[in-house]
Formats: sequence, structure tokens, C-alpha cells
Amino acid sequence: MRFFTLLLITLSPFSGPISPSFAQPKVEQAMIKQGLVDVHKVDPTILVDLKYSTTDNFVGKDVYGDLTRAYLQPMAAKKLAKASKYLQVHHPNLRLLVYDAARPRSAQWNLWNALPNLPENERQKYVADPRKGSIHNYGCAVDLTVATKDAEPLDMGTKYDFFGELAYPSREEKLLKSGKLTQQQLDNRQILRTAMRQAGFSAIEFEWWHFNALSREKAKMAFRIVD
Repeated sequence: MRFFTLLLITLSPFSGPISPSFAQPKVEQAMIKQGLVDVHKVDPTILVDLKYSTTDNFVGKDVYGDLTRAYLQPMAAKKLAKASKYLQVHHPNLRLLVYDAARPRSAQWNLWNALPNLPENERQKYVADPRKGSIHNYGCAVDLTVATKDAEPLDMGTKYDFFGELAYPSREEKLLKSGKLTQQQLDNRQILRTAMRQAGFSAIEFEWWHFNALSREKAKMAFRIVD
């Protein structure tokens, strides 16, 4: 075994030890340099499936490239771990499943430009104006759902990034009465919402999956945008 290890070192084209950052995408290196942390390292039980690193999103294409890990500011990651712990205490067979976390502003432009048919005031319901910066761009917002241990998402009534009132928390009672959402779907949303709120996150009006660790104003004062 020792001979095999020495042989590998001898054959390596690198003159020195390989840095752990060598294999990391540049966007990850930039996030780490700005102090953001990998949420899976803070809580390994949190599941991650970055939708913008796949084609399963409203753009229909990979926006993030080789970024597959979810990063947040340390304070936001700690809150997420607290929400995860609360969820597992009250629902031992369920886990948090992260769809998006810190987002580079370059990707924010891609998402913004993917909705050219919507006027800007309507577009801002779903994608923050890159000129102002999204709370995601500061590493202080997370998009997520609740899933089984096998990463099977619970039925929330819509897919992630669904554009329309079926995704609006503010319309849920109306949608329940009209039969467009079921009580089970609302109960599943409430499981997510309760865990996130008790950990210090706040929800928004138009997306059941989006939660902020702090306001845009506070994020702007405390952190820099990830470019």
C-alpha cells in the first residue's frame, strides 16, 4: 500500500500537494472566500438538490454549471440547521430538501432575463431585480421543501418555481375553499413553514418555498453580494 501511494505521488504532474480547492468550482471558491459555508457541513442530514444546476427549473437549462453544493452565510446556515433539528424532533421521518441557497448575481441576471414577456413589476414577484440584488445574492435566503429520508418531496400543491397564485401562501385559504389545493397540501406547507419560522426565517407572499434569514436591508448592511 505504501509503495502504491508513493507511486501515485511520483507519477503526479503536480510539484506540490494538491490543494482541496483545486477541484472546487470557482463560484464555490468565491463563496468560501466571502465567508459562506456549505450547509451540508453544518448539518449533514439536510438534503440538497440545486434546481438551477439542473434543467428541472423554469428556465429549462442549467444556470449554475458545476455548482452543486448549497452555501449560505454562517448565521443563515445555523438557522437552517435549527429548522432541520426542529423538523426531525417533530417529524422524525422527514428532512429539509434545499432547492436553492446563495446565488451569484450573474445567475440572477440569467433568471431575470428568462422572463422577458413579464413587465418588471410583475417579474419582481418571482425574480428579484439583479440591479438591486436578491437576498439570495447575499447568501441569506433559501428555497426548500420537506421530503422523506429518501429525498421524495412532499406534495405542496405545486412544483418549485411555479408562477401563479397556487404557490401564494397569501391565497391558501381561498384556494382550499375552491378545491384548488387540498388540506393535506396545506398541512405539508405548514410543516415546512413552522420549522423555518421557529428557527428565525420569514416567509414571503408569492412563494411557499422561499424563506429569508433576514431582510434585504440588513443583508445589504452586513454582507457583500456574491458575483
